[in-house]
Amino acid sequence: MTAELARAGGVLGAAGLAVLIVAPGRLQRLAGLAAWALGALLLAVYLLPKGHRPLLVAAAVVGLALAAGGAALFRRWPWLLPFVTLACVPARFHLTVGSTEANLLVPLYGVVAAAAFLLAWELWRGDTRRRELAIVTWPLAAFVAWVGLSVLWTGDLRQGAIDLLFFYLPFGLLAVSLARLEWRRLWALGLLVEVAALALVFAAIGIYQYETREIFWNPKVEIGNAYAPFYRVNSVFWDPSIYGRFLVVAILVCLVAVLFGRDRRLLIGGTAAIAAIWAGLFFSYSQSSFAALVTGVVIASIFAWGRRGVVIAVVAAVVVAVGALAVPNVRHDLFGNGRGLNSSTGGRGKLVRKGLEIAVHHPAAGVGIGDFKHAYAQLTHLKGREPKAAASHNTPVTVAAETGVPGLLLYGGLLVSGLLLMFRRFARDLPGLTALACGLVFASIGVHSLFYNAFFEDPTIWAALGLAAVAARVPRSAGSRDEPPQPAQLDREVEAERQQDQRVDGAQQDGAGQRNVERLPEHR
Repeated sequence: MTAELARAGGVLGAAGLAVLIVAPGRLQRLAGLAAWALGALLLAVYLLPKGHRPLLVAAAVVGLALAAGGAALFRRWPWLLPFVTLACVPARFHLTVGSTEANLLVPLYGVVAAAAFLLAWELWRGDTRRRELAIVTWPLAAFVAWVGLSVLWTGDLRQGAIDLLFFYLPFGLLAVSLARLEWRRLWALGLLVEVAALALVFAAIGIYQYETREIFWNPKVEIGNAYAPFYRVNSVFWDPSIYGRFLVVAILVCLVAVLFGRDRRLLIGGTAAIAAIWAGLFFSYSQSSFAALVTGVVIASIFAWGRRGVVIAVVAAVVVAVGALAVPNVRHDLFGNGRGLNSSTGGRGKLVRKGLEIAVHHPAAGVGIGDFKHAYAQLTHLKGREPKAAASHNTPVTVAAETGVPGLLLYGGLLVSGLLLMFRRFARDLPGLTALACGLVFASIGVHSLFYNAFFEDPTIWAALGLAAVAARVPRSAGSRDEPPQPAQLDREVEAERQQDQRVDGAQQDGAGQRNVERLPEHR
């Protein structure tokens, strides 16, 4: 009975999120938000370990109370939401949910709950905004709805419930909440400073780990280092690849500031930050992270220098390829032992081939969300309840295997619409550069997900969609080719935005007073 309620909860929650994304009416969006919350509750009840349910329920009640307080803070200072979200992105904890282990962003779920409370309050009070995600609205809603529907036929309901409850449902609502923000250029600059500062701290920790040979959290990395010819670090993250991916995001955001900013202090500071962060990235030895970084740098160079950027990118690719082939180990892996690409990628080639076989065998609807591992184990005759060798490492292949051709087409539409949203707004003003930075992040994590299946599990992707939608709403003006504001202008802009906020608050109070006057009875 609980399993059936979980399947119903998955469908209901995903459908509610889809309605919340696309519905034009306030009451329809409220109904979608209610369905989202009820679906999440049913999934949570299914996943709760039986022996600790009273304690977990009590913790949930306390968490909801704190989330209500957080909603009040976000209502008073809306742009706290992206700052707190960014601070919580690295806070991923390795937990056991029932019999399944997972790396969960526990603090971020509190932020999402607060955002949900605020969204419910705004809709209830008559907020008429709709379809905040612009061109991404329908592709995202369709993909989420189809993924949620696939829980009906998945062979691994527990993993499917984890995927929906801890990734798709909360991060989808987070994207909507971020997209509802009003543009503030100083807050965009503040996010640049925050991501660079966080990355510098994490890179310093990674370098410290390399020097001291001390790994945090993950004993698997220690075991791997004992047998590897190099020493990988993970900083405060569970996995070196996740650590590397965060540093790549920070490098690309700083790169936009360096390429398009005129202020000398910004150029020097951004360059120094990139160099220091890259040093921390190097010791992650994450091939997927370096591939993501190269992709982002190539795209950024094209936007910065046009055709010359394409030539530079081609030359750089040739140099990298020649340099790689000059390494004896690489030549041996690729050509010397017959295993080729599968060997050089740690066995991922076989995972991709077998994953495609699963997709071919289930083209209409796939095997259902979360069932890739079990379907792969069954196809390759792997033994064990949770065979680690069957873990997927490629997001497109996983989407094709779990959701079939319809899911793969919807996923492709989501990628295209997301890149259009971000790159189409490019200009040399701050909103355009913010959209470009979001596009670089989106594209680089997309490349990273070809080697490390964590596209939809990364809140950065969803946040990039939301923030890009905010930047895309800012119309291009005659000064759209101006560079970002110089530091000397910041004090004036702070004062201007403070006065603007005071005018908005005053207008809201006047409007409330006028409504109260209108309610007074007439006196004759």
